[in-house]
Amino acid sequence: MSFTPEQLKQNISSFADASCLWVAYSGGCDSHVLLHSLVSLRSEIKAEIKAIHINHGLSPLANEWEDHCRKICEQLAVPYLAITVNAQAKNSSPEEAARHARYAEWKKLLNKNEVLLLAHHQDDQAETVLIQLLRGSGVKGLAAMPVQQDFSQGLLCRPMLGFLREEIYSYAVDQGLNWIDDPSNFDTDFDRNFLRHDVIPLLETRWPSLKKTLSRSAIHQAEADQLLTELAFQDWHHIHENNQINISALVKLSEKRQRNVLRYWIADICELILPDTVHLQRILNEVLTAAEDARPEVIWRGGEVRRYQGRLYAQEKMVKVPDNFMLVWSDIETPLALKFNDSKLMDKTRLTAKRGIAEGLSQAKLKNTEIVVRFRQGGETCAPVGRGQTHQLKKLFQEWKVLPWQRAMVPLIYVNGELAQVVGYCCCETFAAKEDEPGWVIE
Repeated sequence: MSFTPEQLKQNISSFADASCLWVAYSGGCDSHVLLHSLVSLRSEIKAEIKAIHINHGLSPLANEWEDHCRKICEQLAVPYLAITVNAQAKNSSPEEAARHARYAEWKKLLNKNEVLLLAHHQDDQAETVLIQLLRGSGVKGLAAMPVQQDFSQGLLCRPMLGFLREEIYSYAVDQGLNWIDDPSNFDTDFDRNFLRHDVIPLLETRWPSLKKTLSRSAIHQAEADQLLTELAFQDWHHIHENNQINISALVKLSEKRQRNVLRYWIADICELILPDTVHLQRILNEVLTAAEDARPEVIWRGGEVRRYQGRLYAQEKMVKVPDNFMLVWSDIETPLALKFNDSKLMDKTRLTAKRGIAEGLSQAKLKNTEIVVRFRQGGETCAPVGRGQTHQLKKLFQEWKVLPWQRAMVPLIYVNGELAQVVGYCCCETFAAKEDEPGWVIE
């Protein structure tokens, strides 16, 4: 089988009414063929065709590649958008960091009724199956790359997944296309390149249909994953409460179904990176079986699971606030960033103060004073407005049902060394604005 625009047209027919087809255009052979063949179909499809190029900045040639892509799009009369990202790896491989960076930008880009097209082909799919197999992945990993999936507000589609690299290359040569060859694609220090250049050619001498066979296996695994997801959804319906898991209901399931629904909950409901097998089993062994008054936790690179009052909670990995950490808020009219060492302290990344009448903290009592933001160390007290008495902050948090691990992340406003507000919960009586008095509403 050879690659032709007409075959591509069949593969995109399911979203023929889309308002825009975005091509993820790297400038390489595959994405150039995808863009060129779409342009040749322009008169036959309703959607506008646009190209987006992600400049990862990892190669000295990155800016030249961006200029090359711009010129090609000008020749094809295709609207072109280039975005530069920070793809420097911190706690991941360069490949993974670059992937996360470009997917984040694609998600921002895609609007309702728009489709992002990627130029992955059958060789890519076969390589992905082998990589996932060697990592010990389950059916979700072995399903590799789906042809189509919901993405941001639109769809992500791989319409060339059924074609071999050599078929796409033949089209590029026949059409006289001018593409970029990234030298890093030949560096066999990368796992994918090692499989592509050294392993798969050897396997094909024994199994000539290897790529097609592996791609077919991915389809089978995708079907199995869909069945497991449907089962997980049914189980989830019976065991969840406000996106938390009721432990007494969970333990009634078999251990296999427990693992299955936990994966569904963590990845699909909480949208976190899945834990590996070891960490998932630790949730079963250490968290589910813990005593009622214990507060066990399992933390992995992509998130954490905790237990409290018979429920499981999942969230992003929390940043621990350093002991005695404080921020001086020198100008209350300027938002204050809640960060230290480039790490955000909480979901709310800054504090802001708005003017109000008989709300918040008294403007008069904050005038010419030192305003400091601290976080709980223990022993704090506050007399909430309207209570008429002082309470320990610990008791107030329990009353307000603030989860134990979140209590240390609640900003506390101090005025001249005295606690004035527990942000998001109460103002302390001494500093609260009185009737008809202007106040600062801090959020």
